Amino acid sequence: MSIYQHTVTTNSGNNIHLEQYKGKVLLIVNTASKCGFTPQYKGLETLYNKYKEHGFEVLGFPCDQFGHQEPGSDEDIAEFCEVNFGVSFPLFKKVEVNGPNASAVFEQLKEKAPGLLGTKRIKWNFTKFLVNRQGDVVKRYAPTMKPGDIAKDIESLLSQQ
Repeated sequence: MSIYQHTVTTNSGNNIHLEQYKGKVLLIVNTASKCGFTPQYKGLETLYNKYKEHGFEVLGFPCDQFGHQEPGSDEDIAEFCEVNFGVSFPLFKKVEVNGPNASAVFEQLKEKAPGLLGTKRIKWNFTKFLVNRQGDVVKRYAPTMKPGDIAKDIESLLSQQ
């Protein structure tokens, strides 16, 4: 199953099919506004601006499952991201990434790119998943991995058709 087969809800409440990103390299991230890793929004925006014209998208999925670090409404989150980090990449409705109510997108991401020692569970905010142009999940990055350190992997996937 391709990542493109999922429907997600945008931050503004519209349902979209991830198929609209078919043929693009995606970096899918669970985010939070009150986390020690929140400054990574700036790095994610830098990557987005650098590579979006080459077929790259960052997809941000806010999540409040880790230390209640994303308590705001979807509107609050969007405003915070724009005002504080100039975020222009797509943000989606707040989701759960673990447990019985986990988003189907994150269930697939975790299945295709398990973490350390094969664990499927996401351990914290700003876990990142890189998806190739065909919709295949190719790599998982820990929350500690800075967005700029992923640039070479993004460039490699962008160079493949």
